[in-house]
Amino acid sequence: MALSMYTPRQVDRTTAPSDKATADATRHSKIRVRTTPRHRMRIPGSLVVVREVVVVAMAALLYFFVRGLMHTQVDVAFANAEALIALERRLGIFHEPWLQAQVIQHDWLVTVFNRIYIFGHWPVIAGTLAWLVWKHRDQFSLYRTALLVSGAIGIVFFVLLPMAPPRFMVDQGFVDTVTQHSNAYRVLQPPAFTNQYAAMPSLHVGWNLLMGIAIVRHASTRWARAFGWAMPILMYVATVVTANHYLLDGIVGSVVALTGLAIAWWISQRRRSSQPEHRAPAYPAERYTGSRDGSFPYRSSGAAVPLVDIESSSSSRTDGSHP
Repeated sequence: MALSMYTPRQVDRTTAPSDKATADATRHSKIRVRTTPRHRMRIPGSLVVVREVVVVAMAALLYFFVRGLMHTQVDVAFANAEALIALERRLGIFHEPWLQAQVIQHDWLVTVFNRIYIFGHWPVIAGTLAWLVWKHRDQFSLYRTALLVSGAIGIVFFVLLPMAPPRFMVDQGFVDTVTQHSNAYRVLQPPAFTNQYAAMPSLHVGWNLLMGIAIVRHASTRWARAFGWAMPILMYVATVVTANHYLLDGIVGSVVALTGLAIAWWISQRRRSSQPEHRAPAYPAERYTGSRDGSFPYRSSGAAVPLVDIESSSSSRTDGSHP
């Protein structure tokens, strides 16, 4: 019998694909492949938070410990401070004494900037990192690494370029407003455990800039983003008017922080590109399309194969009408 005479109930079983083959083709066309191996162990979220808190806390302790161990030559630190002041004079930006004099005239401004300098640094860093772990865990490692890298760069500066802060340069007219009006900061960071001659660079400004970038990029509310914009600027002003840093300290600190962020981003991209990709296995797809006259389907490869009507075939077994 010619193929053109075949009907759905009259199929040559020798050329038609079996029911099992049809079912396999259907299953393969609808299967969804798991790209993550079942055996991969996932660390619970609470353990991730604990791990990151421990890492950051240990890094902060190490940072202060190394700073405190450095034995700075005081005369070198004062000489570097004099050289920096001379450089700012040549650049026409040595305005720190004038800026502080404007603030000292108002006690409430002194209090505001003292509190910004004392409570606007470590509490802001800790709060921002906690928020990143809670809400944007996939972004946390970027800023954590940026802090660690920029801190390491800062320590190199402290060793190679010790510098007396403005509050020690009393002959220039500076006043240590933080110590005069409050003991809170010196209690939080006892002089015995910190290097008092580490004015360059200002990581107060640099690290607050990193936290501001994180808040502006990832916060969902307008007020939070406004805080992210304003906080680094206010800290920069506070470091100057409290006589803890020079203007150039904040600029260099910002460059160091942004360098740390760039290196952290490069590390994250390298780590992401080195991870193996789990691709779905490629199944051989056999596509059946209808012939021009609609009498029978054929494979896309060109081999003519009639299509079995599953329902008609199963019903034909009951009435015995098929050959």
